[in-house]
Amino acid sequence: MTSSAASPRTGMVPVDDTALSVTDSRGPGRPVVYLNGSYADRRPWRPVIAELGADWRHITFDERARGRSRRSADYSFEACLRDIDAVLEATGVERPLLVGWSYGAALAAHWAERNPDRVLGVVCIDGAIPYGLTGEEGRERIRRLFRRMRLLLPLVRPFGMAARMSADQHADINIEANEINAAVAPVLDRVTCPVRYVLATGASLGGGQEEMELMRTSLDPVLARNPDIKVSAKVASNHSKVLRKDFRAIADAVRETAAAHDRRAR
Repeated sequence: MTSSAASPRTGMVPVDDTALSVTDSRGPGRPVVYLNGSYADRRPWRPVIAELGADWRHITFDERARGRSRRSADYSFEACLRDIDAVLEATGVERPLLVGWSYGAALAAHWAERNPDRVLGVVCIDGAIPYGLTGEEGRERIRRLFRRMRLLLPLVRPFGMAARMSADQHADINIEANEINAAVAPVLDRVTCPVRYVLATGASLGGGQEEMELMRTSLDPVLARNPDIKVSAKVASNHSKVLRKDFRAIADAVRETAAAHDRRAR
């Protein structure tokens, strides 16, 4: 990553067999690392970043085969966790505040649990919830969904809604993500930094409103067990539109998480 000392840095960060497109605003405040949804690029974060303003240090990147990043032979969850480490090393950030949406929320929770001394806090946006489609029936439901979408995926890719992958690869990522989310409760129980959730209340692609609400209520036992985890806001938008429509609530959750860390540090 190279640029002048006075401007944001944008460049490619090598990791494994690929390279990630990373932008670092290099603002004067706390570093915030944004983790995208399963197939999204970093563009949906723009309203949140604008709302927080230039006093924060905003770090965004495109995951493998998303946005401007290169393809890889490995699109697994573990590979995405390694990508966080690569971005932190390249930017020199030691204690980030992780803000993850959907798939990115699960990444944030797992990374925080594995690195308790390196994380300032976590904001989970409609993700990292102990619910998932598992078993062969769930896997086949996901496969059928992406088979039906296979002709649509290349059309929505320029809008940051699909990766440069086949429909089967999209399905594999979703299947793994559902299994990881279904088993996330013990991970959340072990997280020791401040965690704040922003939960949508509408339906989502592949899930109706009733099913999505059932999914979100599965978080309640975790909230009861771990006092470091709280719901900052429940918002009216759905899973897909939460970053665009409820960016103010997300920015407030970032501020709330940073404040909770500061209170603990006194």
